Amino acid sequence: MGNKQITTDKRMNGFRFEVCANGVESCLAAQEGGADRVELCAGIPEGGTTPSYGEIKVARKLLSSTQLNVIIRPRGGDFLYSPLEIERMKEDITICKESGADGVVFGCLTEEGTVDMDKNRQLMECAKGMSVTFHRAFDRTVDPFQAMEDIISLGCDRILTSGQQPKAINGTSLLAQLQEKADGRIILLAGSGVTEDNIRQIYEETKIHEYHFSARTSVASKMKNICSNVYMGAKGADEQNILVTDADRVRDTIMQLKEACRQ
Repeated sequence: MGNKQITTDKRMNGFRFEVCANGVESCLAAQEGGADRVELCAGIPEGGTTPSYGEIKVARKLLSSTQLNVIIRPRGGDFLYSPLEIERMKEDITICKESGADGVVFGCLTEEGTVDMDKNRQLMECAKGMSVTFHRAFDRTVDPFQAMEDIISLGCDRILTSGQQPKAINGTSLLAQLQEKADGRIILLAGSGVTEDNIRQIYEETKIHEYHFSARTSVASKMKNICSNVYMGAKGADEQNILVTDADRVRDTIMQLKEACRQ
């Protein structure tokens, strides 16, 4: 990882960059690479779940120039939450607030795939004073334009979306329509599969100014004793390498849009 620092001109033309961080180490790499904000998550293979309180507190203590947002998602799977799950999510938001997090990230849907206004309002009430991002539950709504209007009415600051496609690069048509329809009333945060190789194309096709990416690289385990026949999770899963955010990849991704502004 490099030592160079990205100066504040990375915000040229209002660009802001959020890194999906899977631990404190990734948070620090994101900060070194010049990220404006991190979204701290556990359970990355499940699409992100609420991290431990220790992870949140240590990240808050060590991050100095990068904002800390925390995903509030008690489990993988769908976004249809029971009353008991909502209670847990409220407690998680309260702990994030008490720990000094800048924002939280959540989203609740109904059985029909619409924005659950009641449940989201309950969470918004708990999150008063914090930045709120409605996460990619948005990408599973039946009508993204109505969903955006509902999320705006809730008072969320931004929507994390891939344009209802597995990867944002494949969802640029809808992203561009949403960006035009939003008309400055809410921030669209383009995410999922955003890399240094495609961020400029996504911007050129959508004119979105906020981007969410992980910039991870694989780091080999330092274990000398490896029991490959004993696995802790799914059989065949790679348990000998760890994926962590790389500061140079963060920097390179940011530089792609910085260079676009100069041309």
